[in-house]
Amino acid sequence: MQTQSASVVAVKAAEALRELTERDHYTAEEFVRALERNSSALRQANHSHTPLHTTQRRIVETVTDADPESVEAGEAALLAVIDDVVEEVEESKRHAAAEAAALVEDGDVLLTHENSSTVMATIERALDDGKELGLYVTEARPRFLGRRTARRLADRDGVDVTVVVDGAAGHVLAECDRVLVGMNCLIDDVVYNRVGTYPIAATANDRGVPVTVVASSMKFVGNGFEFENTFRSPSEVLLEPPEGFEAANPSYDATPTRLVDGVATEDGVIEF
Repeated sequence: MQTQSASVVAVKAAEALRELTERDHYTAEEFVRALERNSSALRQANHSHTPLHTTQRRIVETVTDADPESVEAGEAALLAVIDDVVEEVEESKRHAAAEAAALVEDGDVLLTHENSSTVMATIERALDDGKELGLYVTEARPRFLGRRTARRLADRDGVDVTVVVDGAAGHVLAECDRVLVGMNCLIDDVVYNRVGTYPIAATANDRGVPVTVVASSMKFVGNGFEFENTFRSPSEVLLEPPEGFEAANPSYDATPTRLVDGVATEDGVIEF
C-alpha cells in the first residue's frame, strides 16, 4: 500500500478490520483487544500516512468508548464506524475536489505531480463541468506514479495530457496557469507529499505560478502523530547494486507553506 494515495490506504485499512467480525471471540473484552492489536499493526506498517493514523485511532476509540457488553455489540459498533469513516473519507475527497476545481478556469494549463487520488478527482470534476484543459504530468520516478494519472485521463475528452520527466517540470511551468498537488499531511507550516513536490513548488513560486494543494482536512495533523519518511529500496533507482556509492530513495519531501498559495479542503480554500 506504500505506493498508493494516503486516503486510499486509509480506506483499505479500515475495510481490513471488517475481517475481525468473521473471527471467533468469546468475550467483548477479547474482541476489543483484537481490534486494538490489529489496528496498531496497520498503523505500524506505515508511519508516513496521516489518514491511516487518524482513521484507525477514531475506529478504535469509537468501539472502546461504546463499551460493548457483548461480542455482537462490539462487532456492530465496529462495522458502523467503518462505514462512517469510509463514507467521510470519500465525501471529503469529493468536496475538496469541488473546491479546487472551482479555481481552475476553462482553457487552463495545469501541472500535477505523481498520482494523487484527490487531484484526479479535481481534474475529473473540472472536465465534468465542461472545462477544457491542458495537463502536464511528471513521471514521479523511480516508480513512475505519474504515468498512472496520464493513463487514466488518456481517453477523457477535453484534456490534452503530456507526461514529462521530473527534471522538465521547470521547463514546462512557463506554459502553466496552476500547479495542483496532493498532500500526505500538513504539520505546522510544512506540507509533506511525494518526493519531488518541493522543487516543483519552489520553481513555480519563482515563476509566479500558483500552487494549490488538494486534500481533506483529516490530513491536518493534531496530537499523537509524528511523520516518518519512508526510504525505499535502492533497487528501484538502479538496475545494478551500487558499488562505491549510496543510492537514496526517499518517498516524501517537505514543502514550506510559504511556497503554496492555498490548500483546498472540503471546508473551503485555506490561503497562505
